[in-house]
Amino acid sequence: MPRALRTGAAVTAVIASTLVAGNAGTASASSSTIVAPPDKIVIEIATVNGSGCKEGTAAVAVSPDNTAFTVTYSDYLAKVGGNADPTDFRKNCQLNLIVHVPSGFTYAVASADYRGYASLQRGASAIQKASYYFQGSPDTAARNHLFAGPYDDNWQATDTTEWGQLVWAPCGVKRNFNINTELRVRAGTSNPSQVSFMTMDSTDGEINTVYRLAWKECPEP
Repeated sequence: MPRALRTGAAVTAVIASTLVAGNAGTASASSSTIVAPPDKIVIEIATVNGSGCKEGTAAVAVSPDNTAFTVTYSDYLAKVGGNADPTDFRKNCQLNLIVHVPSGFTYAVASADYRGYASLQRGASAIQKASYYFQGSPDTAARNHLFAGPYDDNWQATDTTEWGQLVWAPCGVKRNFNINTELRVRAGTSNPSQVSFMTMDSTDGEINTVYRLAWKECPEP
């Protein structure tokens, strides 16, 4: 049994916030100055659902200053081959967040760093996917990262969004923010008796997924 499966160590997801100075008409990713938010940012977890974060396998903790939160997973793993169930090839976890932002500001996810562990047989492949969207909004930002076997190591993927393509929270309206992550493993031409897997667990418990928030001022009403 691979060491990553034996340890049951957890992967941590951290949302860290930054404030981009300037108004909606003049702010830019390249020229913005990072400063402290004028007021506290409060993040509340509305729901945590999905086959990768079943009840009792995910714990959420908000930082003391309410500007970040941590999700610890203990059973976020997708696998195929061997004695894997047919539904094990895909796992997902959706976080539904309530973000209270300083008055007059809006935010968007500018980048996200994902890390985990994968063991893929020759001919097998895996996809890590994440999508971000606001409740009631048709705009969704989604990113995919492909990994091909043979592979037996930690993995890392980074999502980045250009300033002009950021999906911003509606100004003056409270909308829950959703982050839906997914792991999907395909057997391909690999030996069906051999297991291939991808996990958001860590062998040492120090693997982090960091979401960075960009901020800008809302236009005057």
